[in-house]
Amino acid sequence: MINENAKLSLIEKLGYGLGDGACNIIWQTTMLFMAYFYTDVYGLSAAHMGGMFLVVRVIDAVVDVALGFITDRTRTSLGQFRPYLLWFCVPFGVLGALTFYTPAAGETAKIIYAYVTYSLLSLTYSAINVPYCAMINNLSREPKERVSLQSFRFAFAALGGIIVSMGAMPLVKTLGQGNDQLGYFYAMAIMGLISIAMFLLCFLWTRERHISPLPIKSNESFSQRVYLDLALLLRHSDWRRLFTLNVVNLIAGILKTGMAIYFITYYLGRADLISVVLGIILISKLVGSLISPPLFKNVDRVLGYKLAMSVQAMLMIGLFFIDATYIWLICGVISLVHIINASATPLQWSLLSDVIDDIEKSTGKNLSGLVFSTNLFAIKVGIAIGGALIGWALSISGYVGKAHIQTDDALLCVRLLFSIIPALLIFSLIWVLRNYSLTDRRIENKVTNESESYRRDREHELNSQMVVITTNKPSGAA
Repeated sequence: MINENAKLSLIEKLGYGLGDGACNIIWQTTMLFMAYFYTDVYGLSAAHMGGMFLVVRVIDAVVDVALGFITDRTRTSLGQFRPYLLWFCVPFGVLGALTFYTPAAGETAKIIYAYVTYSLLSLTYSAINVPYCAMINNLSREPKERVSLQSFRFAFAALGGIIVSMGAMPLVKTLGQGNDQLGYFYAMAIMGLISIAMFLLCFLWTRERHISPLPIKSNESFSQRVYLDLALLLRHSDWRRLFTLNVVNLIAGILKTGMAIYFITYYLGRADLISVVLGIILISKLVGSLISPPLFKNVDRVLGYKLAMSVQAMLMIGLFFIDATYIWLICGVISLVHIINASATPLQWSLLSDVIDDIEKSTGKNLSGLVFSTNLFAIKVGIAIGGALIGWALSISGYVGKAHIQTDDALLCVRLLFSIIPALLIFSLIWVLRNYSLTDRRIENKVTNESESYRRDREHELNSQMVVITTNKPSGAA
């Protein structure tokens, strides 16, 4: 018998964290290297690549929501969400390698192969990542434990990014022996094996302590039930706030990371420091994730998140005014920005669990999969908008790719996109959460009131039973 309220062990937290490390071993590689691989190694035109990315994002939008609905209604002897890690870890790892394989075929066949493998990789990523994110509510019912779990998760995500950024290209060069097509395939085969092993450990080292009963069967069609569940989410004001927060936060995040190379190359004039600064960013994310639980241990999570966003935004505004000659001061500020952001990220994701609990208490429906899948969709929307904003703004400013010297307008645009604009977006997150209702104090008061109500009801029930016993006592009994 598993105790739902037991404190999670270090092994369980490590196991959960390994899941996001496994995701990022593959997905960070696609984020960092896929565009270059398709255009410069695989031989795909930029137009075909852009069209493929757009098509897959549209498919993702539908699939993510459907997967959330399906996983909410999954029940097996192995659990509700954990089985998906077992079912899809091997396909995910294999497709990670196949997506980076270059077939010896004509142009049309290569285009079809690229569409098929990248689409399947993206769909498999959703099939394993949606239940992975959602299973946290089944691992623990304690808000602080969930923050701790999220900190382990994002620490391993950062560690996965570090492994990719430091290991991917050396593996390509070593294994390919001058043939980058073979090098990418062999390197991704190794990354795929590492990902599979990490997912299997995540599956073995975690336990779903709390699994809600299946929803009552109804006569509605699949689409009608999805519509009803989505309508329920849309009526929940705190879910709407977190959905908006994820969109805005990811726009800011893409500007912070996507503009880093431009900022280092053209404002600092030190293209040789790109790998150093990217390494600083990834290590800072790892440090921030690890310090999150002790840093916010005695602070209301919503208040802690707002404070972290305020400090981060002010640092980024300050970054705009630092002269390019103070390179290491700039690196220090960039590091602090990412430490603070990473320390607050587990708080943000733990708030989604509170929304799930609140919906379940008020309606009896557990929508863990749907809540996390819709917010993953919000993240993809933010990434798409942020990427488009970078392209449009640079184009308007007169930026010229690969030019050794950029115009003053282009340089100003680079600096604004890297500092002031994301800072303003981050400040807006405080406004988004201004009326957020599920603060720690309100949750504790609600739990206390529910416990007190249960105690009174139980006391009343016992008193009623005593009255019945006394009334029915045989005459003459002692």
